[in-house]
Amino acid sequence: MKIGGNSATGAIAGGVAAGAALLFAVPALAFAWWHRRKPQEYFFDVPAEEDPEVHLGQLKRFSLRELQVATDGFSNKNILGRGGFGKVYKGRLADGTLVAVKRLKEERTPGGELQFQTEVEMISMAVHRNLLRLRGFCMTPTERLLVYPYMANGSVASCLRERPPNEPPLDWPTRRRIALGSARGLSYLHDHCDPKIIHRDVKAANILLDEEFEAVVGDFGLAKLMDYKDTHVTTAVRGTIGHIAPEYLSTGKSSEKTDVFGYGIMLLELITGQRAFDLARLANDDDVMLLDWVCTQNNYFKYLLESAKGKARCLESWSDEVALLSKPGPVKGLLKEKKLEMLVDPDLQNNYVESQVEQLIQVALLCTQGSPMDRPKMSEVVRMLEGDGLAEKWDEWQKGEVLRQEVELAPHPNSDWIVDSTENLHAVELSGPR
Repeated sequence: MKIGGNSATGAIAGGVAAGAALLFAVPALAFAWWHRRKPQEYFFDVPAEEDPEVHLGQLKRFSLRELQVATDGFSNKNILGRGGFGKVYKGRLADGTLVAVKRLKEERTPGGELQFQTEVEMISMAVHRNLLRLRGFCMTPTERLLVYPYMANGSVASCLRERPPNEPPLDWPTRRRIALGSARGLSYLHDHCDPKIIHRDVKAANILLDEEFEAVVGDFGLAKLMDYKDTHVTTAVRGTIGHIAPEYLSTGKSSEKTDVFGYGIMLLELITGQRAFDLARLANDDDVMLLDWVCTQNNYFKYLLESAKGKARCLESWSDEVALLSKPGPVKGLLKEKKLEMLVDPDLQNNYVESQVEQLIQVALLCTQGSPMDRPKMSEVVRMLEGDGLAEKWDEWQKGEVLRQEVELAPHPNSDWIVDSTENLHAVELSGPR
């Protein structure tokens, strides 16, 4: 009996000890599980398996923690650029791959997550040699990020105006290749994407350069998408001053032709090396807008400027312009007046082919006409840059411009009354009814 009593006592003691151990083990295990989960909660990552609506093909979905580590916590020292959509950071992934991480500005709008998913999907389907390929994305309740390949040679804008003194400037053959490559990329967005993609901010800063200095159009996926035959109307005009087409600025309606206008301005940046909008030009009593400056540098271009309403302005005697147009040659009188060097980037040190410069100027000016209907499509621009149809298009434009100017400058029996009425109308528009 004594031995049996001792056994019962031992069993009871063992049971109590096991229960106590279990009582302490459960909280410890719970704390360990919570501690492991804490970093993920801190970074607000949404696991992909908990978001069944995201089906984005082969795109990699990065965690916010991955991208924070890659960019050193989005350090300012890693900022590659800033834009209307947010900041871009240089990053290095765990496998050593260099990437560019675009951290989008958060816009709290109903359906924002679905819109982001749609735009990311559209970006991933736009695959072309001259378009920046999306590598992956990150989406959390507080962050939207896009991950792209890193472009070691930066943008056209940085190569034109921010290059280190020890680096050579972009040579003329490279500039011509950039013009053609970026035109091909934009043409693909307009004609081969469904729905078509309108960039809405075509400029030298958004044309990137890969290792071979091939043009790669970036930032296109952040623009609004357009359905075929539809025009997107927005109350907020997105774009950069100096590149915005006049009809987009005045109506808020964007189309392929607003991209064509921006592309034309980008061509002028390539040719001149100057900014599209530069207050520094005021110091020389020049126009702050690059298009205006180019047009006023040569008599040949002075009649080209058009207002946002599409009404041409004659800046000098039209009889002189008609006489100039009657001269032979693709850009009549321009070389004879020895003014081409006034337009071309001095960094080129006259190392360019004059006929090719003339051709690019012609394409740029055709693209920046005041009326969107008069501008060529990007597919036409590609053909013109490849040597097909530019001469015909330019001659056609010249004849039309002569007729328009003749009609505008013809004497009118009530011309004084018309001028006075117009001035009175502008006064009412500016100051409001009295």
